[in-house]
Amino acid sequence: MFKLSIALASLVTLAVAQVAEWGQCGGIGYAGSTVCAAGTTCTEINAYYSQCLPGQASAPPPPSTPTVSQPSGPSSTGTAPPGLASIPASTLTQFSNFGTNPNNVAMYVYKPKTVQSNPALIVASHYCQGSAQDYYEGSTFAQLAETYGYIVIFPSSPWSGTCWDVSSTETLTHNGGSDSLSIANAARFAISNWGVDANRVFAVGTSSGAMMTSVLAGAYPDVFKAGIVDSGVAFGCFAEPNEAEDSWNAQCAEGQLILTGQQWQQKIATAYPGYTGSYPRMQVWHGTIDTTLYPQNFYEEIKQWTTVFGYPSTPISNVSESYLPSGYSNSTFGPNFQAILAQNVGHTVPLFEQQYLEFLGIA
Repeated sequence: MFKLSIALASLVTLAVAQVAEWGQCGGIGYAGSTVCAAGTTCTEINAYYSQCLPGQASAPPPPSTPTVSQPSGPSSTGTAPPGLASIPASTLTQFSNFGTNPNNVAMYVYKPKTVQSNPALIVASHYCQGSAQDYYEGSTFAQLAETYGYIVIFPSSPWSGTCWDVSSTETLTHNGGSDSLSIANAARFAISNWGVDANRVFAVGTSSGAMMTSVLAGAYPDVFKAGIVDSGVAFGCFAEPNEAEDSWNAQCAEGQLILTGQQWQQKIATAYPGYTGSYPRMQVWHGTIDTTLYPQNFYEEIKQWTTVFGYPSTPISNVSESYLPSGYSNSTFGPNFQAILAQNVGHTVPLFEQQYLEFLGIA
């Protein structure tokens, strides 16, 4: 069984001479063509995604301006976790002693200069081959926190391939252990000790981090109230109960695990037996030419969450919103679920952080 590594899966060569407008042309782990069609230019969106955009390339967004404080090495028994007042503002700061941490996941917190009363919390999980620092620097979650006053936790995977455990029985079970328990405990600590509003705790993630976001939404619906899944898979799709915690599931990745909505719903029900509360609002994004996590996974996610929420399989609206590039469509199935498909976009869909905040009810 392969170790969970999106980079290995993305080594499949795309048989195209030129990349069409809005298509992927570069980024971490990308192995396809970097030649854009006439009239478009390969433009860096972030460290792990470049896209063929019309006209001349614009300068990539600058990295986060705040400084980064990095204690040496993750630790589950290191310094006591800080109270909110003692956390340095506008600085990425590692903390520990937030609760049970089976795999020694490193946790980092970003507190803006001005924090809202009873702030929202976003847990932002990085992609494969990434880290908390990479996701911090390659996204605008920290900069937007300065505007909206929320707190961000950036967890960092403990595995050698830096992907998340989204396959073991432990991580797919409420309070079962592994990486998901560590992340849930960090969020619980923030609620109990930093004044975070328990009704505004959200999970977001890209690629492997998107898969972890699905895990958190399915196994810890009592903690997380909404999730943003950027190029991920349905909850339980990567399940490999007899394999290592960070194992790779080719059947799922290649879109060959096709179940009914009821079967997908049952995977979530099994994760937290007896749970009768509500499930997080979900927004999922996927590209139509993703060769790392095939587009069929997008449709399996739709089956899963529409069944969980009791929505019909046909969206009540399917539009290209003003903030979306040409070729993106937003299918809304109900107030708790949206699915955005990006035509001619590979792995992964670029981040739309401002729109994420609007869906989460922060902006």
